[in-house]
Amino acid sequence: MSLAVAIQMDPIDSIDIDADSTFVLALEAARRGHALYHYLPDNLAFRDGRIYARARPLAVRRKQGDHFTLGEERELDLAGVDIVLMRQDPPFDMAYITATHLLEHVHPKTLVVNDPAHVRNAPEKLFVTRFEGLLPPTLIAADRAEILAFRAEHRDIVVKPLFGNGGAGVFHVKPEDENLGALLEMFAETYREPIIVQRYLPEIRDGDKRIILVDGEPVGGVSRMPQDGEARANFHAGGAARKAALTPRELDICARIGPALRDRGLIFVGIDVIGDFLTEINVTSPTGIQEINRLDGICIEAAIWDAIERRYAATRD
Repeated sequence: MSLAVAIQMDPIDSIDIDADSTFVLALEAARRGHALYHYLPDNLAFRDGRIYARARPLAVRRKQGDHFTLGEERELDLAGVDIVLMRQDPPFDMAYITATHLLEHVHPKTLVVNDPAHVRNAPEKLFVTRFEGLLPPTLIAADRAEILAFRAEHRDIVVKPLFGNGGAGVFHVKPEDENLGALLEMFAETYREPIIVQRYLPEIRDGDKRIILVDGEPVGGVSRMPQDGEARANFHAGGAARKAALTPRELDICARIGPALRDRGLIFVGIDVIGDFLTEINVTSPTGIQEINRLDGICIEAAIWDAIERRYAATRD
């Protein structure tokens, strides 16, 4: 089965080919004989009831400094391609949300991965609240009194933006820290949304585990280890990858959330687990494939494409 695949992503010339998950998804698609097209989110347009993208044919190869070739730009009617991979990085802002609305016009006739409506309805730090008993003590609020009361109860806390990504804007506020008031003022000036406050989990020193689920099933995980003096373990914040098997608790978490992911067409998902707690469900542009592949000797992108092709075939029945 040869498919036409359009990849909506950030500029391909700036990616790290040894870490980028979209890159290995593109390599695997090419290996299977699928035709690839690349376009930027800004190249997406609605015109007279059709969704178009100014796209360019794409060839990829694992060669540092020469990892891609783009052909001549053309107007691509997305109703005429088979698969769209929505893989641009957050922030999950109104531009991102608008893109999900536009792609809904072609899905599921053109299979969009992940399902754009459910990407829109499942922000990382909000979707996770639907699964009772999996989160650490958590507050989502803008009210200063609520936040101060939560801090008084739990003392050691983490404060972060509700729609942040990559560890940006995450603060560990210790019991003796006198900067919470100033921090809340800064958040109020920067964000219109409520913020998220959670009890600090000291297990972070043993790693923040990224687990990849494909069509609701766990396929591998990696512990992201924070640097000395750093509260964040995200790879974007300098976290180091360490091989990690999934624990019974983590498998139970996956079993709890897996059916909801599958039912929503969220084929490629990355969850974050610290200790016994689920902290985020990443459905926008999850990463971690290459790190897990190297440590475990597996090929997660093949499992993802198997799931995409199964889902595509099912929509044609």
